[in-house]
Amino acid sequence: LANIWKLNVGQKLNEGKTKQIFELPDQPGLVLVQSMDQITAGNAVRKDQMEGKAAIANRTTSSVFKLLQESGIKTAFVKQHSDTAFVAARCEMIPIEWVCRRVATGSFLKRNPGVKEGYRFSPLKMEMFFKDDANNDPQWSEEQLLAAKFSLAGLAIGQCEVDVMNRSTVAIFEILEKSWATQSCTLVDMKIEFGVNVTTQEIVLADVIDNDSWRLWPAGDRSQQKDKQVYRDLKEVTPEAMQVVKRNFEWVSERVKLLLERQASGRVVVLMGSTSDLAHCEKIRKACTSYGIPCILRVTSAHKGPDETLRIKAEYEGDSVSTVFVAVAGRSNGLGPVMSGNTAYPVINCPPLTPDWGAQDVWSSLRMPSGLGCSTILSPEAAAQFAAQIFGLTDHLVWSRLRASMLNTWVSLKLADQKLQACSL
Repeated sequence: LANIWKLNVGQKLNEGKTKQIFELPDQPGLVLVQSMDQITAGNAVRKDQMEGKAAIANRTTSSVFKLLQESGIKTAFVKQHSDTAFVAARCEMIPIEWVCRRVATGSFLKRNPGVKEGYRFSPLKMEMFFKDDANNDPQWSEEQLLAAKFSLAGLAIGQCEVDVMNRSTVAIFEILEKSWATQSCTLVDMKIEFGVNVTTQEIVLADVIDNDSWRLWPAGDRSQQKDKQVYRDLKEVTPEAMQVVKRNFEWVSERVKLLLERQASGRVVVLMGSTSDLAHCEKIRKACTSYGIPCILRVTSAHKGPDETLRIKAEYEGDSVSTVFVAVAGRSNGLGPVMSGNTAYPVINCPPLTPDWGAQDVWSSLRMPSGLGCSTILSPEAAAQFAAQIFGLTDHLVWSRLRASMLNTWVSLKLADQKLQACSL
């Protein structure tokens, strides 16, 4: 890595089966997560050295965390430091593995005899396991988790915190599932862990997400599986067999980088009747930017210069970039209907209504002649969100930002309610 910067690495804080955590004395609140070349299965009943695994795992987890963070998911990841280590926020870990399943396989079938392999869970199936190697990580119920009364970094883990982790696990799975689908891979199931950030006392996705964390079936075909299950299934560990396992891990670490790349290009073109509507249009542009969608502002009046309006329309139809037009026109909205009648691209009316005539003016955006399909959304932020939902059908990165935004809204309402109840008491 070209951007290695010198770190003063302090004492070892913790060591797991495949990684070590070191403190960073010069950067309080941060730690270094160092991967190791060890691969294990069955709570380390089987363990082997796999040369290069640390670098592969670190590449994979760094890419996954970048994808989630850019979507808007709160994680402990700060940045990749070297080939085999990344810097993260220091957390006190909640000793639970959250398992999310789309397809029934593995231990689920053993615990639920009669369920056929390949059964699809919709909604997703959530399970949790208490991290306790001596007892083989027993499955826990939500009631057991609440009864344990964990308190980490000063945060008591109660019903609200459990609900937040549950919801977050589903959103994280869905974002990664949608992302892997772009590579024609089925995300079958995955396990994640949360920690409490010692600085902010926030619950964040922590630990790692790498090829030990999930089952991944290219084209939905179990016989092509690329994850650690290949290692678990080995009858005996031979150098040749370990080469196959390593090649699979490398394949995943290369593919996972592609998940960060945009699959489709799109843009929003906002047409305003005059520059007096600029402030309204800037709100649309700001919201589009938050979803990672380019947004262009143009001034044109369909009443006063219809030829110019249609010329601008043709300009954006001519370069085969997927486009959503947003028409911003006060008083009588000719812009949206004229655009809608002359383009096959989606058109959204977003009229800047005024208190005096707004109730009358809005009808020019609502009541259309036949053959016109423009929608009308009054809020500029909501118009941008609707455009993002259109692009999200074909662009997993936009969809992921929408999904994370939904989660974050839900969490903030939950926390606001909890805070208000605490005040009332």
